[in-house]
This record gives sequence, C-alpha cells and structure tokens, in this order.
Amino acid sequence: MAMKIRLARGGSKKRPFYRIVAADSRMPRDGRYIEKLGTYNPLLPKDSEERVKMDMERVQYWLGEGAQPTDRISRMLEAAGVLEKKERANMKKAVPGKKAQERAEEKAAKATAAAEAAAAPAEEAPAEASE
Repeated sequence: MAMKIRLARGGSKKRPFYRIVAADSRMPRDGRYIEKLGTYNPLLPKDSEERVKMDMERVQYWLGEGAQPTDRISRMLEAAGVLEKKERANMKKAVPGKKAQERAEEKAAKATAAAEAAAAPAEEAPAEASE
C-alpha cells in the first residue's frame, strides 16, 4: 500500500482548514484516511503556534513505515526540524521570455544613450562659459 502524509481539506467555502493525515495514496483527497496526525489552519498568522499542530511521534512512525510526505507537508516538517532541507528545482516561471528580455535590453541601451547625451552637453557648457 502506497502511503502518503498529506493535507485533507475541511472548513467552509473561503475558510479552509486542513487535517494532516496518513492515507493511502489511491484514496480521494478528503476521503478515507488511516490516521489523523495533526491540523493546519492557514488563516492564522505565520508566527502563531496554533497554525500547524502535528503529533511528531506518529509522523516519525509513519515516515519509518515508508510513508511519503507531500511537498507542503515536507516543508512543514523541514520547518519543524524533522526532515533535512531538500534542494528543490527553482522553476524559471518568473523569468520573462526572449522577446521581453530583448525589449528590456533595448530600453536599457536607449536609457544609457540618453543619459550620456544629457551628460555630454552639460560638460561642454561650462567650458564655453569660461571663455
């Protein structure tokens, strides 16, 4: 049986509340689970102790049994110091495309040329005034 430690959503619309559960990976997200390991309330402030509550003893047991934590749960366990930090692939979704990069380079080149052009007459003007 492929075990996962994952979040099961509860709460009403626009007011999420999650149970941290050990479940068979083939079961639905909010469906049957084997054991409740804790809770996660994303509406509370990040520094609140009530935001994430986990029974670490049971989490360690399930990890020892071969349960795989989901990405979000593994981040919570890393923050708690249970798991060592993983190296994650930082996707380049925020990097603009080629055309946008070319436009930005052209704009930067024009800006530097304009700055140089503005600086050059300013330097020549005092020389003419001194004569």
